[in-house]
Amino acid sequence: MLDMIENKPQIDLTSKSAFSNENDTFTSRSVAALLAKNTVPLSHKRIADNYLVIKKIFKFQISLNRITNVEKALLEKYDFNVLEFTTMQQMYNELTLLQKWSVSDDAQLREDSDNILQIRVSELKYLEASSYASISNEIYSGYKALLQYLKEISKFQYECNFV
Repeated sequence: MLDMIENKPQIDLTSKSAFSNENDTFTSRSVAALLAKNTVPLSHKRIADNYLVIKKIFKFQISLNRITNVEKALLEKYDFNVLEFTTMQQMYNELTLLQKWSVSDDAQLREDSDNILQIRVSELKYLEASSYASISNEIYSGYKALLQYLKEISKFQYECNFV
C-alpha cells in the first residue's frame, strides 16, 4: 500500500486536458463549473440548495409526476426540449441563457427564467426517481450538465457528497 502511494504518477490531472499538448493552457474544469463561476443569480442558488437538501433527505424514492402541459408550453415558448431529449450542449446553452435572463430588466423574462429552472429540477427529480429509464439514447445527457451545474452553485456542494 505504501509503495502505491509513493509511486503515484506525478501528473497534474487538473492542469491539462487529455487532448491538449504542451502549449495549451486549457484546464479540465467542466463547462458547468465555468458557468458557476459567472455571476450566478440568487434564485438559481436557492433552487440548487433546495434540490440538494431534498435529495439528501428523501433521495427521490417517491414517485414524481412528469411536467404539466403548462410547463411544457413554457419550455416550447423558448424552443427548449424536455430534459429527456436535451443534449449536454443544449443544456449548457440553456443555462447560460437562464443566467442572463435572471438579471434582465424585463420582469417577465426573469420570472420565466426562474420557472424554467424549477421545471428543469422537477424533470431531473422525475428522471432520478425513475432511474433514468425514460432516457432512450446516450446522446441526450443534458441532465448530467444540469446536475453538475446545481452541485457547482450550491452552498451545500461539499456537505452533500452523496451526489
